[in-house]
Amino acid sequence: MDQRTASAALPPPSFRPDVEGLRAVAVLAVLGFHAAVPGFAGGFVGVDVFFVVSGYLITGLLLHEARTTGRVRLGEFFSRRARRLLPSAGLVLAAVAMAGAWLTVPLRRADLERDVLASALSAANWRFVAERTDYLAAGRDPSPLLHFWSLAVEEQFYLVWAPLVLLLALAARRLGATVRAGVAGAAVALAAGSFAVALHSPATAYLATTGRAWQFAAGALVAVALSEARASAPTAGLPRLVREALGWAGLAAIAWAVLRYDARTPYPGWAALVPTLGTASVLAAGSRNADGRYAGGRYAGGPHSAARLLARPLARALGRLSYNLYLWHWPVLVLVEARFGTLGWPAKAALTAAAVLPAAAALRWVERPLRRSPVVAELPRRGLSLGLTAVVVPVLLALLVGSGTLRVLGPTGPPDPAGLPPGARDGTALLAGPPPAGAPVVPRPAQARQDFPPDGGCEVPPEAVASPPCRFGASDDRIVLLGDSHAGQWFSALLGIAGQHHWALEELVKQGCPLPRLAVVNPQLGRAYRECDTWRAGVLDRLGQEPRPRLIVVASLNRYTADREQLLRGWQEVLAPLRELGAPVVYLQDTPVPGRDVPACLSGNLTSPAACAFPRAEALWPDPLAEAVAAGQVPGVRTVDVNAVLCPGAGRSCPAVRDGILLYRDDAHLTNTAAVVLTPRLDRLLTEAGLLAGGPGDGWTTLLHEEFDGPAGSRPSAERWQYDLGTCYPGCPADHWGTGELETMTDASANVRLDGRGSLEIGPTLVDGRWSSGRIESRRADLVAPPGGMLRIEASIALPDVSGPAAAGYWPAFWALGGELRDNGHTGWPGAGEVDVLESVGGRGVLGTLHCGTDPGGPCREPAGLGSAEQPCADCWGAFHTYTVEVDRSVSPEQVRWKLDGREYHRVSADAVDPAAWDRAVHHGVFLLLDVAVGGGLPAAAGVPAGAATEPGHPMRVASVSAATRP
Repeated sequence: MDQRTASAALPPPSFRPDVEGLRAVAVLAVLGFHAAVPGFAGGFVGVDVFFVVSGYLITGLLLHEARTTGRVRLGEFFSRRARRLLPSAGLVLAAVAMAGAWLTVPLRRADLERDVLASALSAANWRFVAERTDYLAAGRDPSPLLHFWSLAVEEQFYLVWAPLVLLLALAARRLGATVRAGVAGAAVALAAGSFAVALHSPATAYLATTGRAWQFAAGALVAVALSEARASAPTAGLPRLVREALGWAGLAAIAWAVLRYDARTPYPGWAALVPTLGTASVLAAGSRNADGRYAGGRYAGGPHSAARLLARPLARALGRLSYNLYLWHWPVLVLVEARFGTLGWPAKAALTAAAVLPAAAALRWVERPLRRSPVVAELPRRGLSLGLTAVVVPVLLALLVGSGTLRVLGPTGPPDPAGLPPGARDGTALLAGPPPAGAPVVPRPAQARQDFPPDGGCEVPPEAVASPPCRFGASDDRIVLLGDSHAGQWFSALLGIAGQHHWALEELVKQGCPLPRLAVVNPQLGRAYRECDTWRAGVLDRLGQEPRPRLIVVASLNRYTADREQLLRGWQEVLAPLRELGAPVVYLQDTPVPGRDVPACLSGNLTSPAACAFPRAEALWPDPLAEAVAAGQVPGVRTVDVNAVLCPGAGRSCPAVRDGILLYRDDAHLTNTAAVVLTPRLDRLLTEAGLLAGGPGDGWTTLLHEEFDGPAGSRPSAERWQYDLGTCYPGCPADHWGTGELETMTDASANVRLDGRGSLEIGPTLVDGRWSSGRIESRRADLVAPPGGMLRIEASIALPDVSGPAAAGYWPAFWALGGELRDNGHTGWPGAGEVDVLESVGGRGVLGTLHCGTDPGGPCREPAGLGSAEQPCADCWGAFHTYTVEVDRSVSPEQVRWKLDGREYHRVSADAVDPAAWDRAVHHGVFLLLDVAVGGGLPAAAGVPAGAATEPGHPMRVASVSAATRP
């Protein structure tokens, strides 16, 4: 016989009861996974089993037809599939389209009807791929039709595979070759290419046909292999014991994957080989009778074979029901939860079991009658017409329900920020005034879904490894916004604040990327988030090369890890280089995380928004960084918190709507509307923290502001600064600067210079046993708090990076002296007043002191003065921190306050000092001084005098100095 005669004589592959049982295994795994039954965390592999079984069965049929007829009747093929699959699927889609109108809220209903359209057109997987890879769409409730992705994948595969088999059959007939070889080659090539896609594109591979086709191809290869065995030796095959071992090994592989895999398993990819090859093994192990047919009623396998277990009546019955049960169970679970809230696994398991009823009904009265109808099966076009009807009906229902829902939802574009009511700067209310009675919620729920920061794509997606140039505004002064999308939500607020101060805003934000250095898995990419690590390192390097900003605002989701110590270590690794920049750093605490789709909830509760409130305990997690900053453990960083207005009071819940403003655009992020309304409050908080002092519009007037920009080695501005030289002022009223210091002050660049990176350096040198250093003072000597107002003096300083014996004798300082000293030949201390904003010696902590009255003794207990206790600061020697003094004449009694990184640590009140001495020291102009002394009274008193081990060449770095007043 020739090849075609032999093929024609070979019977077609007959019914295999063990395959029916294998379908039962697959559907049980999926059902257990969806019902969250303990032990079924890897039940999602049941879909893989379905794919391999489908590839095996369908390829077997196509191959038999191609071998025996030399072609494939595509019309008949797709007609059979339409009769078998589409009526049941169309029934579920129609039921979901109608049930959605009753069981779901309007916003979710609109999404659902779009899902119906995509599912009916066998494109559901690509719709869900788009949502899964869209970080901004994350957080929405699952679709009742999410499971239709697998049906779409299957249909798309056969739209290509069946015509390809036809082409291979025609080519084989023309070339005189076997169609099996062509199909096997095509399956191998397809499997290799698709598996490569699954490995390299995990973000889309799970739902994408391109990442799943290899599993159908695996089933196809089993069909080719068994077909080849039957064609070459119908009575031959693997020994029975080998087949039995292969079958049990395959079932064990599937079971192992179900039990051991979970949401953390990278999937698909290498892990998917286990259930895929396991299924292929079960199929390959199927027993054959001597005539080459698979046994029907009494299975011909060994008494202990896996095939015999799978062929048992109960397994076969569940296998017959598997398709309809798969279709019905997930909508039942999701729609019931949408109506009644989250359910536990026992309730989910009960609902899954209840889905047997509609599934059995659909099998009994829809699938079987239409599939077996001789009238429908007589002509392919009748089956295709039936399938088309099953598609058109749910499409029409979705369009009908969806159009009505869209009319109810109203406009979907975000509201115009210019038309929003003004926000309150303080107090418990969100708005400056009460909202108009009867006014609708702003934004409306459909608008909230699109109410993103208008940053033009500067919030980069997960696959990006760098941020584009994103500076808004032309000013050289700028605020830097740095972090993940929880930083990005503040874009509009900080843009408004920057604009008020005539500054620019630079946005460096990456979606889902923790700013603290943490290793995380990105759900959109489906793997370790390497792009985040690259981006984080890149922006830190970028900021180090750019001009120093006026302010750095950092923010990040506070839920990437529950390990407090790991989180704080990650923050420290990022905050350290940021502090090195010399700009103030403020941590904007994370906002409440509702954990539910707030706009969807509100769309069904417009008249009762309180129904969408969410538990405070779940929304506001402890914030380790904020706690550490408050405890003084993270110097150089300040915190700002607006949660008192977002989640006011001490109740058990947080509102979704305040003063008519819808606060959240999804389950975790503020609407842009809320951010705009919060702008005045954020501006006040930043100003009160001393982070925006001196900017126009905030009530402060800048008297002095110095950034120390200029070429490396150059001198500070001669217009604003002058040098002190030698060992005393002209006329030498007090030698060695009155404190016994060892150094001679010079204007040499070795002692005073700009570093070319935006900082001033002042440092001591030692030549031939003689110490030299630098001391400069402001030319202005009229810096004074106005009556009833306030003066703020502030500098960002990194003390010399030296410690231990090498630091002995170092005495860096930032201080202010009464201006009258210049008029009196530098005599009259301490009566003219001295405010030591910062002093430190020998690598120790920092001090703040007020000097006044007479020496010795007097109201300020001279010569020690009214000083603070030494403030520990682990990295003040080497890292930038902000040192502030506020002379406050707006309170009674008047006060002088000292702050380190915004935290007050010392205060002297007017009632502690003689009124005349207070008036002379506090109510008159001062000038500012910066210097690094060597030796003298204070280091000696602290037990760290200069000595042989004292190491020269370590400068104090000053990033900025400012003085501002407020009436």
